[in-house]
Amino acid sequence: MPVVTSTVQPTRVSLADVTPPIALGPLDGRYRSAVAPLVDHLSEAALNRERLHVEVEWLIVLCNGTDTVPGPVVPGAPSLTDTEITYLRAIPATFGATEIAELGAIERETVHDVKAVEYFIKRRIADAPEILGETNLPAVSELVHFACTSEDVNNLSYALMVRGAVTDVWLPAATALADQLADMAREHAEVPMLSRTHGQPATPTTMGKELAVLTHRLRRQLRRVEGAEFLGKLNGATGTFGAHTVAVPGAEWPAVSRGFVEHLGLTWNPLTTQIESHDWQAEVYADVARFNRILHNLATDVWTYISMGFFTQIPVAGATGSSTMPHKVNPIRFENAEANLEISCSLLDTLGATLVTSRLQRDLTDSTTQRNIGPAFGHSLLAIDNVRRGLQALAVNADLMAEDLDENWEVLGEPVQSAMRAASVAGVEGMENPYERLKELTRGNRVDQARMREFVGGLGLPDDVAARLAELTPASYTGIAARLVDEYLD
Repeated sequence: MPVVTSTVQPTRVSLADVTPPIALGPLDGRYRSAVAPLVDHLSEAALNRERLHVEVEWLIVLCNGTDTVPGPVVPGAPSLTDTEITYLRAIPATFGATEIAELGAIERETVHDVKAVEYFIKRRIADAPEILGETNLPAVSELVHFACTSEDVNNLSYALMVRGAVTDVWLPAATALADQLADMAREHAEVPMLSRTHGQPATPTTMGKELAVLTHRLRRQLRRVEGAEFLGKLNGATGTFGAHTVAVPGAEWPAVSRGFVEHLGLTWNPLTTQIESHDWQAEVYADVARFNRILHNLATDVWTYISMGFFTQIPVAGATGSSTMPHKVNPIRFENAEANLEISCSLLDTLGATLVTSRLQRDLTDSTTQRNIGPAFGHSLLAIDNVRRGLQALAVNADLMAEDLDENWEVLGEPVQSAMRAASVAGVEGMENPYERLKELTRGNRVDQARMREFVGGLGLPDDVAARLAELTPASYTGIAARLVDEYLD
């Protein structure tokens, strides 16, 4: 038989040239459906849409004033009509594929993203007479981007973007997960389960109580995220209102700035350099990262319960668990979540660490850093989606957990020695060295029901105590676990 010796390989198709373009990263490729809602808030197009929104609203304020500062802020500026305001606000509202391409073409000329936004708006203002007829808009064209540095527009745009992503997308998904987990906790509040502390058999609990602990932890972080402040500033190139006061010295610029920032629904930051300090971003990202890490703990615990058989996974019709072992149903949802949570936390930690530092009055490290906010939230959102889907496919194996409990009667050494201590304080004789006696009975030994009850029966405990311990089993030794779920979960 001839041996193939040729090393010539056929020329490959250039995937970089395929249309439509192929995504480089998994969030815009394989996992697009899970994270698509974030595109409206954290994509480059979303950034430009918010820039348009900020520029338009600033123009309106310069002409018409704010709730606290009557207009016009710039003397001589005409008061805009409702029709003109509606026309201006349609600029960001109708920002779609065609407009994205047009703005991109302008930016290729300006080589400056915010300047391109300014020119885009001025084009629309120049077109206004053809659409509106008689209008004052062309007369206010030079108030577009008036007295602004790029960061005045960018910081407000990012604040609006992150606020939208958090409140409209991430928080609802994370809250739905916590609620789903809470429902599971209530459903299994009374299902007894042997605990493992340090990996060893320990005081029994219930599956529901353990899920309630994780729910409680997640919800605490959600409350922190819900209470987040989103700060913004508009005060010029070094935060001094320098250009503002020279151009229009009669205006009370801090009041105008505050009114404008609050008009956008943000919290005003009065003291900044050229950039808003980004401390609020670091705070939000730290809270989201902490939620991620608690969710990671949930994923690893559930994975372990699956490996122990306490949870069984409900097979999905037609799905493949393993490419070679037909019997397997792999816990891939939780493994996928673990990895994506780790990536998300890494990005969030980097964002929080990098954004709070800016050399002197300004450097540009924050510019490219903030463009990774989307992936940071995207990997978290993907993990949340995976955990939710994984939880939906779980069933509790109460019978196996009962068997596990029945094989570990030695865990009753704790309540027995505790009862002996209480009896000793009450004056019952023969209760000396309770811990040591139970340690001798149980440590390193397997103790069955008969041996434990024999031991308890020979202690000389008061009848009521002896009867209580005689009825105790590993499965019933769960304290008030179910009550804790019922009373404190919400």
